[in-house]
Amino acid sequence: MVTFGERMTMKREDLPTLRALGFEDDELRELGLWEPAMGDPIDLVELYLRRSKKKDTLAALRQQVREMCYHTRSENKKVRHVWFEQRSASKASVRREEFEKATAAVVAGLSKTLSVYKTSRLSRRGMGQVGLLLDEFDIRKARIYVVAERIDSPKSRMVLAILSEQAREQAADISHFAKLSVLANKMEGKWNGGVAPYGLHSPKGSGKLFHFPKEYPTARRIAVYLLNRLTPAWIANKLNSKGLRTRHGRKWTDSEIISLAHSVAWAGLVPNREKMRDEHGNELDKYHRGGTPLLDKNGHPISCGQGVVTFAEHVKINQILAERAQPGTSIGDRSRGKREIVAILTDLLRCGRCNGPMENGGVNYRCQARQRQGASSCQGLSTERTRIDKTISGLWETHILSLSPESDVIHAIARKWLDYKDPAKEKRKQEVAAALDSAASRELKLQKEYFVGGGMDESRYESLRTELSTQIEGMKAELKELEKDADLSTLMNPRALTQLWENAGPSGQRALLRAAMKRITRSAEGTRRPHTHR
Repeated sequence: MVTFGERMTMKREDLPTLRALGFEDDELRELGLWEPAMGDPIDLVELYLRRSKKKDTLAALRQQVREMCYHTRSENKKVRHVWFEQRSASKASVRREEFEKATAAVVAGLSKTLSVYKTSRLSRRGMGQVGLLLDEFDIRKARIYVVAERIDSPKSRMVLAILSEQAREQAADISHFAKLSVLANKMEGKWNGGVAPYGLHSPKGSGKLFHFPKEYPTARRIAVYLLNRLTPAWIANKLNSKGLRTRHGRKWTDSEIISLAHSVAWAGLVPNREKMRDEHGNELDKYHRGGTPLLDKNGHPISCGQGVVTFAEHVKINQILAERAQPGTSIGDRSRGKREIVAILTDLLRCGRCNGPMENGGVNYRCQARQRQGASSCQGLSTERTRIDKTISGLWETHILSLSPESDVIHAIARKWLDYKDPAKEKRKQEVAAALDSAASRELKLQKEYFVGGGMDESRYESLRTELSTQIEGMKAELKELEKDADLSTLMNPRALTQLWENAGPSGQRALLRAAMKRITRSAEGTRRPHTHR
């Protein structure tokens, strides 16, 4: 039982969020957002607020909060928590943490209502996603209320379904016109934003790239080094030894030099980069590396301003790098595919001199900073790979066998091992969720065609509806099964984990080590026994 005095000293968990939105303390008191809301969950509300772009003003967001609070008060309820985030709601790849927390609070029984301002603020991914949420809420006698459209989910589920699908279609239209706008700007030689390559910048509103006086001299020095056939590792070491740093104040690495060399924009040209796609042909939020210059109707590269190198120099530099490519190795060979893991301590083993990661160099583990940034960064360490791998295997078995089955370490290792063994599970969850979205959309269109269009006979409608309903129920059941936690009981024995180690191979052993420890440091004094840190 919370006493009055204790309540007066308590602060709302969402107070920093409310102040960041620009609310004054007096208005928060007026809206009932000053003191922590307590009471029966049926009288409490989770208020979810989202904006997809920073240009949506804070004043507009504050007004949304006010209207949601006024409605909550009209129902004699109180706002338990205000959840706010800036995220897209249309992309399946974007995780909305605050939305998940808001729905989790309802699912956990902390409150019985999730309040949003408009359906589009809830989700733009259609009834597939919203339907799953409603199913979960129905089980717990909870609800969604949409303030602007006055939709109460238990009473207006079909209306919410229709508006959810409309929001999904609007998202597709927004995406289409955004792509057209980006392409039009590119064809006109405009820089579409994003991070300009080192040595260049794009002043706000200019739409063009210009030399950045602070960086251009060093960028041009890099270009001259590359044209003179000096290696990226040599260039990185040279810059670091002179005290020259990257834009973010870090030391240069060979990979950063190579990225500049491959950048079309570094030559002041409009890049033409394609988005990656999944196995179904759907675009991902990732782009393929490199890219080529965007060409005009005459086949000439389109300029978007000044470059550190000319187009001719860009071509020559890339030819020089291509000549060094060694088939079957990591040196410039992009056709070799994914290499088999042979080193179990890559990224786990640390250099005793600089505390940076050590990487596989074939026979030895070598200090990564020494290899990529040069001797000016670290004198470096090297240690025989097979010897230290064997030592770690012995340490693993000794340490694991000394733990009890109830150890937190055992639990962590078992859980991460199951994640490692089943990487397709999360992928399958995304596939089923996408298929469910599509099926729910088709079901809604079928209902509209039958009830509104009137162009379908009843037997045909019932046949299609039954088929779709069966598919949807099957997908929901599979998704529910995929979201269950795996059974860890078979791995909760130290001897079972030591047996796993023996049969896991280098890739599996690396996964087990990462589950058990953060790093292993190779002593700079030549000690043959590595120091482990959990």
